[in-house]
Amino acid sequence: MTEQLSGRRILVVQDEVMVSWMLEDMLGQLGCAVVGPAARVEQALAIIDAEEIDAAVLDVNLNGEKSYPVADALAARGVPFVFSTEYGTKGIGEAYRRHPMLQKPFKSVTLGEALGTLLSAGDRETAQKAPPAVWDANRLRIATDAAGVALWSWNVDTDAISTDERAHGLWGVPDGPVTFTDLSANIHTEDLDRVRAAFASTREALGAYEVEFRILCGKELRWVSARERGDDQDIVGRIMFGVFLDVTERKMAEDAREMIAGEMAHRVNNLFSIASALAMISERSTETSKEMSKDFRLRLSALNRAHDLVRPVVGDPEKAAHLADLLALLLAPYAGDGPGGDRVLVTVPELVVGEASATALALVVHELATNSIKYGALSTATRTLDVSCVADDREAVITWRERGGPEVIAPKGNDGYGSRLVTGAVAGQLGGSIDFEWLSKGVTIVLRISKAQLRT
Repeated sequence: MTEQLSGRRILVVQDEVMVSWMLEDMLGQLGCAVVGPAARVEQALAIIDAEEIDAAVLDVNLNGEKSYPVADALAARGVPFVFSTEYGTKGIGEAYRRHPMLQKPFKSVTLGEALGTLLSAGDRETAQKAPPAVWDANRLRIATDAAGVALWSWNVDTDAISTDERAHGLWGVPDGPVTFTDLSANIHTEDLDRVRAAFASTREALGAYEVEFRILCGKELRWVSARERGDDQDIVGRIMFGVFLDVTERKMAEDAREMIAGEMAHRVNNLFSIASALAMISERSTETSKEMSKDFRLRLSALNRAHDLVRPVVGDPEKAAHLADLLALLLAPYAGDGPGGDRVLVTVPELVVGEASATALALVVHELATNSIKYGALSTATRTLDVSCVADDREAVITWRERGGPEVIAPKGNDGYGSRLVTGAVAGQLGGSIDFEWLSKGVTIVLRISKAQLRT
Protein backbone atom coordinates (compact mmCIF):
# COMPACT_ATOMS: atom_id res chain seq x y z
CA MET A 1 0.00 0.00 0.00
CA THR A 2 2.75 2.45 0.98
CA GLU A 3 4.53 1.79 -2.31
CA GLN A 4 1.38 2.57 -4.28
CA LEU A 5 0.82 5.83 -2.33
CA SER A 6 4.46 6.96 -2.24
CA GLY A 7 4.83 10.49 -3.55
CA ARG A 8 1.12 10.90 -4.30
CA ARG A 9 -0.07 14.47 -3.70
CA ILE A 10 -3.12 14.42 -1.41
CA LEU A 11 -5.15 17.58 -0.75
CA VAL A 12 -6.38 17.88 2.86
CA VAL A 13 -9.51 20.01 3.36
CA GLN A 14 -10.25 20.21 7.10
CA ASP A 15 -11.21 23.17 9.30
CA GLU A 16 -10.18 21.72 12.69
CA VAL A 17 -6.47 22.25 13.37
CA MET A 18 -6.02 19.13 15.51
CA VAL A 19 -7.72 16.84 12.97
CA SER A 20 -5.68 18.44 10.19
CA TRP A 21 -2.46 17.67 12.09
CA MET A 22 -3.59 14.06 12.52
CA LEU A 23 -4.34 13.67 8.79
CA GLU A 24 -0.98 15.17 7.81
CA ASP A 25 0.77 12.74 10.13
CA MET A 26 -1.17 9.76 8.73
CA LEU A 27 -0.48 10.76 5.13
CA GLY A 28 3.20 11.27 5.91
CA GLN A 29 3.39 7.73 7.33
CA LEU A 30 1.76 6.45 4.14
CA GLY A 31 4.43 8.16 2.04
CA CYS A 32 2.09 10.80 0.59
CA ALA A 33 2.86 14.46 0.00
CA VAL A 34 0.32 16.73 1.69
CA VAL A 35 -1.18 19.57 -0.36
CA GLY A 36 -2.68 22.36 1.73
CA PRO A 37 -4.24 21.90 4.20
CA ALA A 38 -7.22 24.15 3.43
CA ALA A 39 -9.69 25.21 6.12
CA ARG A 40 -12.18 27.11 3.94
CA VAL A 41 -13.98 26.46 0.65
CA GLU A 42 -12.42 29.45 -1.13
CA GLN A 43 -8.95 28.46 0.05
CA ALA A 44 -9.42 24.89 -1.21
CA LEU A 45 -10.65 26.10 -4.60
CA ALA A 46 -7.60 28.35 -4.98
CA ILE A 47 -5.26 25.45 -4.18
CA ILE A 48 -7.05 23.21 -6.71
CA ASP A 49 -6.50 25.87 -9.39
CA ALA A 50 -2.80 26.27 -8.56
CA GLU A 51 -1.53 22.83 -7.49
CA GLU A 52 -1.16 19.36 -8.97
CA ILE A 53 -3.33 16.96 -6.95
CA ASP A 54 -3.69 13.17 -7.16
CA ALA A 55 -6.53 12.75 -4.64
CA ALA A 56 -8.21 14.57 -1.76
CA VAL A 57 -9.71 14.03 1.71
CA LEU A 58 -12.65 16.41 2.28
CA ASP A 59 -14.27 17.28 5.59
CA VAL A 60 -17.98 17.76 4.83
CA ASN A 61 -18.47 20.78 7.13
CA LEU A 62 -16.04 23.70 6.86
CA ASN A 63 -16.69 26.52 9.32
CA GLY A 64 -20.42 26.40 8.66
CA GLU A 65 -20.10 25.74 4.91
CA LYS A 66 -20.45 22.47 3.04
CA SER A 67 -17.43 21.34 1.02
CA TYR A 68 -19.55 20.40 -2.00
CA PRO A 69 -18.16 23.20 -4.25
CA VAL A 70 -14.71 21.71 -3.60
CA ALA A 71 -16.02 18.24 -4.48
CA ASP A 72 -17.50 19.62 -7.72
CA ALA A 73 -14.22 21.32 -8.66
CA LEU A 74 -12.25 18.12 -8.04
CA ALA A 75 -14.76 16.03 -10.02
CA ALA A 76 -14.54 18.47 -12.94
CA ARG A 77 -10.78 17.92 -13.03
CA GLY A 78 -11.04 14.15 -12.68
CA VAL A 79 -9.40 14.15 -9.22
CA PRO A 80 -10.76 11.38 -6.97
CA PHE A 81 -11.70 12.23 -3.39
CA VAL A 82 -13.16 10.75 -0.22
CA PHE A 83 -15.43 12.53 2.26
CA SER A 84 -14.50 12.52 5.97
CA THR A 85 -17.37 12.92 8.45
CA GLU A 86 -18.51 11.99 11.94
CA TYR A 87 -22.09 11.48 10.90
CA GLY A 88 -21.94 8.67 8.34
CA THR A 89 -23.84 8.86 5.06
CA LYS A 90 -26.61 10.86 6.77
CA GLY A 91 -24.21 13.76 7.07
CA ILE A 92 -23.61 13.86 3.29
CA GLY A 93 -26.02 15.40 0.76
CA GLU A 94 -27.91 12.83 -1.27
CA ALA A 95 -26.33 13.94 -4.56
CA TYR A 96 -22.85 13.19 -3.17
CA ARG A 97 -23.45 9.85 -1.43
CA ARG A 98 -22.07 7.92 -4.39
CA HIS A 99 -18.59 9.09 -3.44
CA PRO A 100 -16.48 7.14 -0.89
CA MET A 101 -16.81 8.13 2.77
CA LEU A 102 -14.61 7.68 5.84
CA GLN A 103 -16.38 7.58 9.21
CA LYS A 104 -14.47 9.57 11.87
CA PRO A 105 -12.50 8.53 13.79
CA PHE A 106 -10.53 6.28 11.44
CA LYS A 107 -7.09 4.68 11.48
CA SER A 108 -4.13 5.26 9.18
CA VAL A 109 -4.58 1.84 7.54
CA THR A 110 -8.23 2.66 6.75
CA LEU A 111 -7.22 5.96 5.16
CA GLY A 112 -4.51 4.19 3.15
CA GLU A 113 -6.93 1.58 1.84
CA ALA A 114 -9.46 4.25 0.80
CA LEU A 115 -6.83 6.29 -1.04
CA GLY A 116 -5.36 3.17 -2.63
CA THR A 117 -8.76 2.23 -4.04
CA LEU A 118 -9.34 5.76 -5.36
CA LEU A 119 -5.95 5.99 -7.04
CA SER A 120 -6.09 2.50 -8.53
CA ALA A 121 -9.40 3.33 -10.20
CA GLY A 122 -7.98 6.64 -11.44
CA ASP A 123 -4.86 4.96 -12.85
CA ARG A 124 -6.97 2.41 -14.76
CA GLU A 125 -9.13 5.19 -16.17
CA THR A 126 -6.07 7.15 -17.28
CA ALA A 127 -4.53 4.12 -18.96
CA GLN A 128 -7.71 3.55 -20.97
CA LYS A 129 -7.91 7.11 -22.29
CA ALA A 130 -7.15 7.94 -25.91
CA PRO A 131 -3.84 9.62 -26.84
CA PRO A 132 -3.74 13.32 -25.93
CA ALA A 133 -4.96 15.91 -28.40
CA VAL A 134 -2.49 18.01 -30.36
CA TRP A 135 -1.27 20.95 -28.26
CA ASP A 136 -1.99 23.82 -30.59
CA ALA A 137 -1.95 27.46 -29.45
CA ASN A 138 -5.65 27.48 -28.61
CA ARG A 139 -5.45 24.37 -26.44
CA LEU A 140 -2.34 25.68 -24.68
CA ARG A 141 -4.22 28.91 -23.93
CA ILE A 142 -7.10 26.91 -22.45
CA ALA A 143 -4.65 24.94 -20.29
CA THR A 144 -2.83 28.03 -19.00
CA ASP A 145 -6.13 29.74 -18.20
CA ALA A 146 -7.31 26.69 -16.27
CA ALA A 147 -4.05 26.60 -14.31
CA GLY A 148 -4.06 30.34 -13.57
CA VAL A 149 -0.79 30.84 -15.49
CA ALA A 150 0.05 34.37 -16.65
CA LEU A 151 2.39 34.72 -19.67
CA TRP A 152 5.14 37.26 -20.23
CA SER A 153 8.07 38.00 -22.53
CA TRP A 154 11.11 40.14 -21.80
CA ASN A 155 13.37 41.88 -24.30
CA VAL A 156 16.73 41.62 -22.57
CA ASP A 157 18.14 44.53 -24.61
CA THR A 158 15.37 47.14 -24.24
CA ASP A 159 13.97 45.88 -20.90
CA ALA A 160 10.46 45.96 -22.40
CA ILE A 161 8.05 43.40 -20.95
CA SER A 162 4.89 42.21 -22.71
CA THR A 163 2.27 40.36 -20.69
CA ASP A 164 -1.11 38.76 -21.32
CA GLU A 165 -4.39 39.91 -19.78
CA ARG A 166 -4.04 37.64 -16.74
CA ALA A 167 -0.61 39.08 -15.92
CA HIS A 168 -1.91 42.65 -16.14
CA GLY A 169 -4.68 41.74 -13.70
CA LEU A 170 -2.25 39.99 -11.36
CA TRP A 171 0.08 42.99 -11.22
CA GLY A 172 -2.67 45.62 -11.33
CA VAL A 173 -1.08 47.53 -14.25
CA PRO A 174 -2.83 48.99 -17.35
CA ASP A 175 -2.94 46.98 -20.58
CA GLY A 176 -0.09 47.38 -23.03
CA PRO A 177 3.72 47.06 -22.97
CA VAL A 178 5.47 47.78 -19.69
CA THR A 179 9.06 47.85 -18.51
CA PHE A 180 10.71 46.26 -15.52
CA THR A 181 10.71 49.72 -13.94
CA ASP A 182 6.92 49.86 -14.27
CA LEU A 183 6.50 46.49 -12.57
CA SER A 184 9.07 47.35 -9.91
CA ALA A 185 6.73 50.01 -8.53
CA ASN A 186 4.46 47.19 -7.32
CA ILE A 187 7.17 44.90 -5.90
CA HIS A 188 7.42 44.90 -2.10
CA THR A 189 10.31 47.15 -1.03
CA GLU A 190 11.93 44.35 0.99
CA ASP A 191 12.05 42.12 -2.11
CA LEU A 192 12.88 44.67 -4.81
CA ASP A 193 16.69 44.52 -4.72
CA ARG A 194 16.63 40.71 -4.66
CA VAL A 195 14.27 40.55 -7.66
CA ARG A 196 16.32 43.06 -9.64
CA ALA A 197 19.49 41.07 -9.04
CA ALA A 198 17.75 37.81 -9.91
CA PHE A 199 16.36 39.11 -13.23
CA ALA A 200 19.70 40.62 -14.16
CA SER A 201 21.50 37.33 -13.48
CA THR A 202 19.26 35.46 -15.95
CA ARG A 203 21.21 37.00 -18.83
CA GLU A 204 24.11 34.72 -17.85
CA ALA A 205 22.34 31.92 -15.96
CA LEU A 206 21.77 28.54 -17.58
CA GLY A 207 18.69 26.34 -17.31
CA ALA A 208 15.37 26.82 -15.57
CA TYR A 209 15.03 29.80 -13.28
CA GLU A 210 12.47 30.78 -10.61
CA VAL A 211 12.11 33.61 -8.11
CA GLU A 212 9.28 34.24 -5.66
CA PHE A 213 8.47 37.67 -4.28
CA ARG A 214 5.69 39.86 -2.92
CA ILE A 215 3.78 42.51 -4.86
CA LEU A 216 1.29 45.14 -3.68
CA CYS A 217 -1.89 45.83 -5.64
CA GLY A 218 -3.42 48.71 -3.76
CA LYS A 219 -3.63 47.39 -0.17
CA GLU A 220 -3.64 43.74 -1.23
CA LEU A 221 -0.45 41.72 -0.77
CA ARG A 222 0.20 38.88 -3.23
CA TRP A 223 2.97 36.36 -3.67
CA VAL A 224 4.17 35.84 -7.25
CA SER A 225 6.39 33.13 -8.71
CA ALA A 226 8.25 34.19 -11.89
CA ARG A 227 9.56 31.25 -13.94
CA GLU A 228 11.63 31.18 -17.13
CA ARG A 229 14.69 29.71 -18.79
CA GLY A 230 17.87 31.71 -18.86
CA ASP A 231 20.12 30.00 -21.41
CA ASP A 232 20.73 31.54 -24.84
CA GLN A 233 19.25 28.63 -26.77
CA ASP A 234 15.78 29.58 -25.47
CA ILE A 235 16.09 33.29 -26.22
CA VAL A 236 14.40 34.04 -29.55
CA GLY A 237 15.48 37.35 -31.07
CA ARG A 238 16.88 38.40 -27.68
CA ILE A 239 13.44 37.92 -26.13
CA MET A 240 13.02 35.64 -23.13
CA PHE A 241 9.71 33.93 -22.33
CA GLY A 242 8.27 32.92 -18.98
CA VAL A 243 5.23 32.74 -16.72
CA PHE A 244 3.89 34.36 -13.57
CA LEU A 245 1.98 32.28 -11.00
CA ASP A 246 -0.07 33.64 -8.12
CA VAL A 247 1.21 31.52 -5.20
CA THR A 248 -0.38 33.57 -2.41
CA GLU A 249 -2.50 30.71 -1.06
CA ARG A 250 0.46 28.33 -1.04
CA LYS A 251 2.61 30.83 0.81
CA MET A 252 -0.12 31.39 3.38
CA ALA A 253 -0.47 27.62 3.82
CA GLU A 254 3.31 27.27 4.27
CA ASP A 255 3.33 30.03 6.89
CA ALA A 256 0.43 28.35 8.67
CA ARG A 257 2.18 24.97 8.67
CA GLU A 258 5.38 26.54 10.03
CA MET A 259 3.38 28.15 12.83
CA ILE A 260 1.60 24.87 13.56
CA ALA A 261 4.90 22.97 13.75
CA GLY A 262 6.20 25.46 16.28
CA GLU A 263 2.89 25.44 18.12
CA MET A 264 3.09 21.66 18.48
CA ALA A 265 6.37 21.95 20.38
CA HIS A 266 5.00 24.88 22.38
CA ARG A 267 1.84 22.93 23.21
CA VAL A 268 3.81 19.94 24.55
CA ASN A 269 5.72 22.25 26.89
CA ASN A 270 2.42 23.76 28.01
CA LEU A 271 1.01 20.32 28.80
CA PHE A 272 3.91 19.66 31.16
CA SER A 273 3.45 23.10 32.75
CA ILE A 274 -0.27 22.51 33.28
CA ALA A 275 0.27 19.03 34.75
CA SER A 276 2.95 20.38 37.09
CA ALA A 277 0.78 23.34 38.14
CA LEU A 278 -2.27 21.16 38.77
CA ALA A 279 -0.16 18.83 40.87
CA MET A 280 1.06 21.79 42.95
CA ILE A 281 -2.50 23.06 43.43
CA SER A 282 -3.65 19.61 44.52
CA GLU A 283 -0.69 19.24 46.87
CA ARG A 284 -1.37 22.62 48.47
CA SER A 285 -5.07 21.92 49.02
CA THR A 286 -4.85 18.38 50.46
CA GLU A 287 -3.25 16.72 53.46
CA THR A 288 -2.67 13.10 52.43
CA SER A 289 -1.34 11.45 49.29
CA LYS A 290 -4.70 9.74 48.78
CA GLU A 291 -6.55 13.06 48.91
CA MET A 292 -4.04 14.63 46.54
CA SER A 293 -4.43 11.78 44.05
CA LYS A 294 -8.20 12.15 44.07
CA ASP A 295 -8.06 15.92 43.76
CA PHE A 296 -5.59 15.74 40.87
CA ARG A 297 -7.77 13.22 39.00
CA LEU A 298 -10.82 15.45 39.43
CA ARG A 299 -9.00 18.42 37.96
CA LEU A 300 -7.83 16.42 34.97
CA SER A 301 -11.34 15.05 34.59
CA ALA A 302 -12.69 18.59 34.34
CA LEU A 303 -10.36 19.27 31.43
CA ASN A 304 -11.53 16.05 29.78
CA ARG A 305 -15.20 17.03 30.23
CA ALA A 306 -14.48 20.35 28.56
CA HIS A 307 -12.99 18.49 25.62
CA ASP A 308 -16.09 16.30 25.37
CA LEU A 309 -18.35 19.37 25.53
CA VAL A 310 -16.85 20.90 22.38
CA ARG A 311 -16.81 17.67 20.38
CA PRO A 312 -19.81 16.95 18.12
CA VAL A 313 -22.36 14.35 19.10
CA VAL A 314 -22.72 11.61 16.48
CA GLY A 315 -26.06 12.00 14.67
CA ASP A 316 -26.66 15.48 16.13
CA PRO A 317 -24.51 17.98 14.15
CA GLU A 318 -26.62 20.92 15.33
CA LYS A 319 -25.81 20.39 19.02
CA ALA A 320 -24.16 23.45 20.53
CA ALA A 321 -22.54 24.24 23.87
CA HIS A 322 -23.39 27.15 26.16
CA LEU A 323 -20.71 29.74 26.82
CA ALA A 324 -21.18 29.58 30.61
CA ASP A 325 -20.82 25.77 30.63
CA LEU A 326 -17.77 25.87 28.40
CA LEU A 327 -15.94 28.51 30.46
CA ALA A 328 -16.90 26.86 33.76
CA LEU A 329 -15.56 23.48 32.65
CA LEU A 330 -12.37 24.88 31.15
CA LEU A 331 -11.57 26.92 34.28
CA ALA A 332 -12.77 24.42 36.88
CA PRO A 333 -9.29 22.90 37.45
CA TYR A 334 -8.05 26.33 38.58
CA ALA A 335 -11.06 27.33 40.70
CA GLY A 336 -9.46 26.46 44.04
CA ASP A 337 -10.88 24.87 47.17
CA GLY A 338 -12.68 27.73 48.91
CA PRO A 339 -16.48 27.89 49.12
CA GLY A 340 -17.73 27.27 45.60
CA GLY A 341 -14.20 27.21 44.26
CA ASP A 342 -13.71 30.97 44.53
CA ARG A 343 -10.33 31.49 42.84
CA VAL A 344 -12.21 31.96 39.56
CA LEU A 345 -15.50 33.80 39.03
CA VAL A 346 -17.39 33.38 35.72
CA THR A 347 -20.30 35.73 34.99
CA VAL A 348 -21.69 35.50 31.46
CA PRO A 349 -25.13 35.76 29.83
CA GLU A 350 -26.92 32.84 28.15
CA LEU A 351 -25.08 32.50 24.83
CA VAL A 352 -24.94 29.53 22.45
CA VAL A 353 -21.56 28.47 21.08
CA GLY A 354 -21.37 26.34 17.94
CA GLU A 355 -19.00 23.42 17.49
CA ALA A 356 -16.29 25.22 15.50
CA SER A 357 -16.28 28.32 17.72
CA ALA A 358 -16.34 26.21 20.90
CA THR A 359 -13.16 24.47 19.79
CA ALA A 360 -11.49 27.80 19.04
CA LEU A 361 -12.58 29.25 22.39
CA ALA A 362 -11.26 26.18 24.19
CA LEU A 363 -7.84 26.74 22.60
CA VAL A 364 -7.90 30.43 23.53
CA VAL A 365 -8.98 29.89 27.15
CA HIS A 366 -6.47 27.05 27.51
CA GLU A 367 -3.67 29.34 26.32
CA LEU A 368 -4.69 32.24 28.58
CA ALA A 369 -5.02 29.96 31.60
CA THR A 370 -1.67 28.34 30.87
CA ASN A 371 0.04 31.73 30.71
CA SER A 372 -1.72 32.83 33.89
CA ILE A 373 -0.75 29.70 35.80
CA LYS A 374 2.88 30.10 34.71
CA TYR A 375 3.30 33.87 35.03
CA GLY A 376 0.11 35.51 36.27
CA ALA A 377 -2.68 35.54 38.80
CA LEU A 378 -3.48 31.82 38.75
CA SER A 379 -0.04 31.13 40.20
CA THR A 380 -1.32 32.39 43.56
CA ALA A 381 -3.59 30.62 46.06
CA THR A 382 -6.35 33.25 46.33
CA ARG A 383 -9.22 34.06 43.98
CA THR A 384 -7.69 36.33 41.40
CA LEU A 385 -9.49 35.74 38.08
CA ASP A 386 -12.83 37.20 36.96
CA VAL A 387 -14.27 36.30 33.56
CA SER A 388 -17.31 38.32 32.51
CA CYS A 389 -19.24 38.94 29.31
CA VAL A 390 -21.66 41.48 27.91
CA ALA A 391 -23.42 41.07 24.57
CA ASP A 392 -25.56 43.05 22.16
CA ASP A 393 -27.16 42.08 18.86
CA ARG A 394 -23.84 42.24 17.03
CA GLU A 395 -21.06 41.05 19.30
CA ALA A 396 -20.11 39.45 22.59
CA VAL A 397 -17.36 41.07 24.67
CA ILE A 398 -15.55 38.72 27.08
CA THR A 399 -13.32 40.38 29.71
CA TRP A 400 -10.59 38.32 31.41
CA ARG A 401 -9.37 40.27 34.47
CA GLU A 402 -6.53 39.01 36.71
CA ARG A 403 -5.82 40.49 40.13
CA GLY A 404 -3.61 39.67 43.10
CA GLY A 405 -0.86 37.78 41.28
CA PRO A 406 2.79 38.65 40.70
CA GLU A 407 3.60 42.08 39.30
CA VAL A 408 2.83 42.09 35.59
CA ILE A 409 5.55 42.96 33.10
CA ALA A 410 4.42 43.55 29.53
CA PRO A 411 6.14 41.19 27.04
CA LYS A 412 8.68 42.63 24.64
CA GLY A 413 9.58 41.64 21.10
CA ASN A 414 7.64 39.47 18.69
CA ASP A 415 4.63 37.47 19.81
CA GLY A 416 5.26 33.84 20.68
CA TYR A 417 3.47 30.91 19.09
CA GLY A 418 0.81 30.93 21.80
CA SER A 419 -0.01 34.61 21.27
CA ARG A 420 -0.15 34.10 17.51
CA LEU A 421 -2.49 31.14 17.96
CA VAL A 422 -4.82 33.15 20.23
CA THR A 423 -4.85 36.15 17.89
CA GLY A 424 -5.38 33.93 14.84
CA ALA A 425 -8.21 31.97 16.46
CA VAL A 426 -10.05 35.10 17.62
CA ALA A 427 -9.59 37.04 14.36
CA GLY A 428 -10.12 34.09 12.02
CA GLN A 429 -12.54 31.53 13.38
CA LEU A 430 -14.32 33.84 15.85
CA GLY A 431 -14.45 36.89 13.60
CA GLY A 432 -13.30 39.29 16.31
CA SER A 433 -10.30 40.86 18.04
CA ILE A 434 -8.30 40.59 21.25
CA ASP A 435 -6.70 43.43 23.26
CA PHE A 436 -4.25 43.21 26.20
CA GLU A 437 -3.84 45.78 28.95
CA TRP A 438 -0.68 45.07 30.94
CA LEU A 439 -1.35 46.68 34.33
CA SER A 440 1.13 46.10 37.16
CA LYS A 441 -1.62 44.72 39.41
CA GLY A 442 -2.79 42.22 36.79
CA VAL A 443 -3.44 41.78 33.09
CA THR A 444 -6.84 42.58 31.56
CA ILE A 445 -7.73 40.88 28.28
CA VAL A 446 -10.76 41.84 26.17
CA LEU A 447 -12.06 39.47 23.49
CA ARG A 448 -14.58 40.87 21.01
CA ILE A 449 -16.40 38.09 19.16
CA SER A 450 -18.99 38.22 16.40
CA LYS A 451 -22.23 36.73 17.76
CA ALA A 452 -23.10 35.36 14.34
CA GLN A 453 -19.72 33.62 14.16
CA LEU A 454 -20.02 32.41 17.75
CA ARG A 455 -22.98 30.23 16.78
CA THR A 456 -21.12 28.35 14.02
